[in-house]
Amino acid sequence: MDLTPLIEADQKIVHSYSAGQFKINGQIYKSAVLIAPHHVVEWIHSDPLCLNDFQPLIDVADTIDVILLGTGARTEFLNPDLKLKLREKGLHVESMDTGAACRTYNVLMSEARRVVAALIPL
Repeated sequence: MDLTPLIEADQKIVHSYSAGQFKINGQIYKSAVLIAPHHVVEWIHSDPLCLNDFQPLIDVADTIDVILLGTGARTEFLNPDLKLKLREKGLHVESMDTGAACRTYNVLMSEARRVVAALIPL
């Protein structure tokens, strides 16, 4: 299915992903990224993830319905305490492998959902 006709010119879409990089609207990112329908930024995070890593999203939690957390080549679930703290801050985070997060983000964004993807490279 070609989703391109459903995407407005200024919306951010993941065109491809591979080991260590993402191609978003023709631009290559060689780091983790936070991508929303109208902007993308490089994401510096700790390993393991902690509450402070999500601060940019906590600051705008009222504008986000779901965060898709792409955790690399395989799904890594958030620490239950961290997931609870994020929920208390108004963030709903769904963990999945990065490929699934990219694909799901593109579909939800094309449906005009309030979605953000936090993507860790493969």
